Amino acid sequence: MQNILAFILVFGIIVVVHEFGHFYFAKRAGILVREFSIGFGPKLFYHRKGETTYTIRMLPVGGYVRMAGYEEEADLRPGMAVQLTLDENEDVEQIDIQASDATVDTIPVEVSSFDFDEKMYLTGRVGMDTEETTFSVKRNALLVEKDGTVLQIAPKDRQFQSASLPNRMLTNFAGPLNNFILAILAFTLLAFVQGGVRSQEARIGDIAEDTPAAVADIETGDRVLAIDEQEVDSWNDMVMIIQENPNEDLTFRLESQDGAVYEETIEPSAEEVNGTTVGRIGIQAYIDESLGAKLTYGFTETVFITSQIFTLLASFFTGGFSVDQLGGPVAIYATTEAVVQAGAIGLISWLGFLSVNLGIMNLLPIPALDGGKLLLNIIEGIRKKPLSQEKEGYITLIGVLFLLILMLLVTWNDIQTFFLN
Repeated sequence: MQNILAFILVFGIIVVVHEFGHFYFAKRAGILVREFSIGFGPKLFYHRKGETTYTIRMLPVGGYVRMAGYEEEADLRPGMAVQLTLDENEDVEQIDIQASDATVDTIPVEVSSFDFDEKMYLTGRVGMDTEETTFSVKRNALLVEKDGTVLQIAPKDRQFQSASLPNRMLTNFAGPLNNFILAILAFTLLAFVQGGVRSQEARIGDIAEDTPAAVADIETGDRVLAIDEQEVDSWNDMVMIIQENPNEDLTFRLESQDGAVYEETIEPSAEEVNGTTVGRIGIQAYIDESLGAKLTYGFTETVFITSQIFTLLASFFTGGFSVDQLGGPVAIYATTEAVVQAGAIGLISWLGFLSVNLGIMNLLPIPALDGGKLLLNIIEGIRKKPLSQEKEGYITLIGVLFLLILMLLVTWNDIQTFFLN
């Protein structure tokens, strides 16, 4: 249960922050946001405030912002029986699709035609009448969907395509942008919670007692320049050399904190790790406790993870694509157990890492993702006109099918990796 709650918490924060980016900039552009949903599937809860309905749905594996005129289909169609609620001027203020029985406050109508984009009307037969009646529809009339969700209709000037191209591009980009901002904040918070930043430099941190490093004349804060004349550029470089040389004398060239360069010979002890003998000298990575390091860690770590992800993506083209290199919600959940065991530090780090991943994945130029939508925006800017809705619909459908197939493959691979092997 603890793992499930941690998974929902971390994934929920990332999704809410991502969707809030779309929501905020859509609002700024004058686009009507009809629904802000956390999760998919059947509705569990909804609350309407202002023009937007906020919903929580059953499957906590994502979310969406439902912008007027943006890849949405109206539930209302000709031939439907609906219940209309009129105001004192006999204008329609609510259209209830789900209601089957009329009340004293509603009028039963079989819809024959309607226009909520420009002319703002609804025509249909009232009750048992054979003649059709045309009703004027208010610009802010409400539509009650089949599942009971109350949404506001949207005249054309409040729809997504009516916003300027820069505003639409910013709205599409805002979700991934928020993920990067969340990652920066998470890693900055992490630096303060853990009391400093783990240095990527080959710098000596805490030295354990009764270890080769403790016997040698080295001190915390000293930087390793080379080992056996092999230059060392990072902590990982140093660790690799030490691990590959158990019980071998290694000559370390170091620089003390006062700038003096000296040499020290250290023999790594041999330890068994997963059936392999590796060398250890008994040091930890150096922790930089300065305020500057803590404040900049959010940026540096986000940039570092971003570069690692792009390196992985590039390997798909140079080394071949493998589904084993990807992970979906199942992999995220399976990894959550180890994260929970690490406590608050593990959760914060995991939150930042996943947020960067989600931001980059959504920027890939794949139809149906934010990156694909941005690509269509760029094409529109070059052509000086948008693609037809029919062509854009086909492109989006291809993207959805591709993502669906990829998600199924990734999910099945995750299940085999974490639960069947």
